Amino acid sequence: MAGRRRSWFRSSGNSEWIERARAGLADAFLDMDRRQSAAEAAVHASGEVFPERGLPAVWEPVRARCYDAAGAYLALTEELEAAQRDGTDIADGQRRTDTVTRQLVDAARAVDEFYRADQAGLEHAVAIVRSVPQLAQQVKVAAAAVRGQAADSEYADYPSVRLRAAAVDEALVTLESAGSGAGSGSGAVRAAANRLDAATKELAEALAQAPSRLGAANTALTSVDTRLSAVRNRAEGVGPAYSALLREFNAASSADLANNGRECQQAIDAAADALAGARAASVANNPESALELTATARGNLARAEQLIDAVTKRLELLRSVREDPQDKAKAVRFRLRDAQMLAVSRGLAGEWGSVLDAQAERIERITETLSGRHPDYWAYVAELDAVTEFIAGVVDRMRKQAGPRRE
Repeated sequence: MAGRRRSWFRSSGNSEWIERARAGLADAFLDMDRRQSAAEAAVHASGEVFPERGLPAVWEPVRARCYDAAGAYLALTEELEAAQRDGTDIADGQRRTDTVTRQLVDAARAVDEFYRADQAGLEHAVAIVRSVPQLAQQVKVAAAAVRGQAADSEYADYPSVRLRAAAVDEALVTLESAGSGAGSGSGAVRAAANRLDAATKELAEALAQAPSRLGAANTALTSVDTRLSAVRNRAEGVGPAYSALLREFNAASSADLANNGRECQQAIDAAADALAGARAASVANNPESALELTATARGNLARAEQLIDAVTKRLELLRSVREDPQDKAKAVRFRLRDAQMLAVSRGLAGEWGSVLDAQAERIERITETLSGRHPDYWAYVAELDAVTEFIAGVVDRMRKQAGPRRE
């Protein structure tokens, strides 16, 4: 009887100690778990809305430390429960309990340090994630309202309105999918909501601009019609100008312009066709198509003007060079002298002097080509222009070299 009484007191005391140990461990574990859960949620939110910050990777070592501490807690708790149930002792129990408790406390402290290091950013991310459902709903309501306005508008068939209405429909489908898809997160929903919001604003802007399209189309039609007439008048001079080039100058001076007259007429015809289409679109109450076609007509007219200018300005240039061939060469020599002075002032004559001197000889050779009854003035101009371009390149390189250099 006495032996059994001593056993009962021993097991009773052991049970009380285990209860205290388990309670202390549980308090430490729950405190760590609460802090870890809050930080984990904030990190997840940051990863969703600010993935570029890379906080999940920074959090991972802290998270692993918490898991290690939790594992140690669960293992020791199981031993304590078994010992309490069976009435057995735990070897070195107090020391092991203190060790696991410290591990839990240290892990909780690591969570706090991590959180405080970027508390504002983490809390901002959490606030954004919490606002995402409301944002998505607000954007959907706004999109539905503007989409309804577009459907009922007299401008619903305008290309700009149709295109942007379709973009709103697509963005709405994307948002619905992001909100209902398996594994979809707040970041995807927020991005889809922002896209829908942007598409809705573009549709609203298209509706706001639509009433002014008709007036803009009428103005454009008048402007392009006037320009077409002017280009047609100018085009009449292409044939005579090209004939003068052939008559007055070496055939090589105008060989690249042989098709300008035909191509110019093709561009004018294309502009006239586009203009006719624009008029028809305007009559059909489709001013946006009219504006697109007038833009096409302008492009064709610009091409025609380039072809005209290429012939008339070539004739003007060659006549000017023929009248005073040396004037062009003088201008190039002047640029060369400036370049040589720059080389001297920057102490670069040793590096660039011979290169620039060679250009003087090149200019002389070019001027000597003007001989015979029909000199090739166009080749003369082209070669001098090439020298000018080369000199400009040398000057640019000298100016980019750091500071004056002395030989």
